[in-house]
Amino acid sequence: MKFSKETKAQLLELQKRNIYLEGNVLKMLDTADDPIFEEYVKAAIEKDRDARKRRLDVTKQIQVQNKDLVEKERKNLELMDELKETLKNIEDSKEQIENQNTELLSWKDENEKMSNNLRIALDEAEEAKAVAEKAKAAAENDLDLLQKKSQFELIGSIVKVSLIVILSVGVVTTGMYIIAMFTDKDTQIISSTWSNMFGILLTNAFSIIGTIMGVKYASEKPKE
Repeated sequence: MKFSKETKAQLLELQKRNIYLEGNVLKMLDTADDPIFEEYVKAAIEKDRDARKRRLDVTKQIQVQNKDLVEKERKNLELMDELKETLKNIEDSKEQIENQNTELLSWKDENEKMSNNLRIALDEAEEAKAVAEKAKAAAENDLDLLQKKSQFELIGSIVKVSLIVILSVGVVTTGMYIIAMFTDKDTQIISSTWSNMFGILLTNAFSIIGTIMGVKYASEKPKE
């Protein structure tokens, strides 16, 4: 394959600008009768070889970079999947926490209600206790009054019976003594008997009264 002189001249002119032919066409050029053009073709072939080598290196570098990019993209996708899973777990955890908070608030409300009810029940129990204590005090007071009244009534009855017995015996003995005096009987024995009997009755009367007063004092003494 031959170029005309004009074409060769143009190519040599472009060489000054560091512009050369490229590709397999350089191997097909006939340079037997033109040493200058032959040098041009050799230089172009060398430039083409260097350019191919550079393009190959660039291609390899791009392939390596593409491989790195693909690997990084794969890792990024894995990270995205992990991030999505993490976000899902966070959302689930958040929902569980919200549910637990809701349950906790509900339990807190129920606990407060129970506490309030318990407090009301305790207050009512305290009031009932106070009422019961007042009722107990009133009942004890009434019982004490009833016991004292019963004691007074019993003491009064005993005193009355004792006085009646004493008076009856005294009247009977005095009557016997008077009858003996009017019937001209010996009244010395009756008089002595009447005196002794009257003294015994008085002694017994005072003994009964003292016993009653002692029992009354003992019953009215405050208990420790």
